[in-house]
This record gives sequence, C-alpha cells and structure tokens, in this order.
Amino acid sequence: MRKILFGVIITLVVLFTFKYCEDKQEDKMVLKESTALIQEQIKNVGKLIVTEGHFSEVFNYKNSKEILGDYFTSDKKALVVVNADVYIAYDLSKIEFEIDETSKTLTILNIPKEEIKINPDLEYYDVQADFFNPFEAKDYNDIKETIKKSLLKKLQKSDLILNAENRLISELSKFYILTNSLGWTLKYNQNPINNIEELQGLKL
Repeated sequence: MRKILFGVIITLVVLFTFKYCEDKQEDKMVLKESTALIQEQIKNVGKLIVTEGHFSEVFNYKNSKEILGDYFTSDKKALVVVNADVYIAYDLSKIEFEIDETSKTLTILNIPKEEIKINPDLEYYDVQADFFNPFEAKDYNDIKETIKKSLLKKLQKSDLILNAENRLISELSKFYILTNSLGWTLKYNQNPINNIEELQGLKL
C-alpha cells in the first residue's frame, strides 16, 4: 500500500513539474512572439514621412556700390519671382529604441529631427546693372541663399511644421496601440505613455 501511495505521489510530482515547465515555455514563446511583433512593427513604421508645401513670393533685389567714395554710386537691381517647393521629412529608420523583455517595455530613446528641404525656382525680371556694378554669379548665389533663409522663416511660422509633427505622432501612436494590446508599456525618455493624449502632448 505504501509503495502504491508513494508511486502515486511521485507520478503527481512529475506531472505537476512537467505542466509547470510547459506553462513557462508557453509564456516564453508568447514573450518571444510579442518581441518579434514589436520589432517588425518598428521596422514597418521606420520609413520616411514627408509633408510637402509650396510658396510663391516676389522679391526686390538691390545692390549699391560706392564709386569714388560718396561722390558716385553704381546700382543694380532686379525683380525676382520665386516658386518654391518645400519638403519636411522624418526618417524613422533612424529612430533609437530599446526593448526590455523582462519588464515588457518598449522605450523610445531618440526621435530624429525633421529634415527641411527648400527648392526655389527663381525667375528674374527687370534686371538693371551698369559697367561699374554688373550682375555676377556671386549675386545670383547670394540672392538664392537670402531667399531660402526668408522662406525658412516663413515656413517656421506656417502650419506645415505642425502638420508634419501631427503625421509623426500618428505614426508613433501605432507603437502605443501595439504595446498596449500586448500588455507591454511604451516609454519615451523614461516616461511611461499611458494614453494617446500623452503621446500627442510630447515635446519632440
């Protein structure tokens, strides 16, 4: 009788041990699958987000050159019509992140800054110059650089930057939706993101 009872106890211990190990293996499998899914999502989101805009401006260019001191000046001027295409891009393939399987945490360490490209198309009208102060290649380069700086200031005051940031937040929200559905935690700069609203309020 004792042998039978002892045999039953041994059998139960073996079964419980096997069951426990099996459950732990399943937990590990789920964790590995979740990690792989998160990594795949980051890879899918890691693309170039581009916001496009267009500016049309008219600039008056004038340059005065002193000849013989204050006694005589030579002027050159032009009317410049500008049509510029503007691109604001976030390259999310450069996003830095960290995955902690133990705490089930995805931490976004760094989000790349926006890249701004301004491609102005310049047309010159009413170009006036004389022998003492002719138009040169340097003048055209200076005009182009001055116009690009002016357009950049206008761009920074426009809604394009905000629209680009909103598109970025929309892409990052996919991280929150995925991690939340898997029971993981999303962090940015070590701060947990508890809802979409907190994500939208990030200072990027």
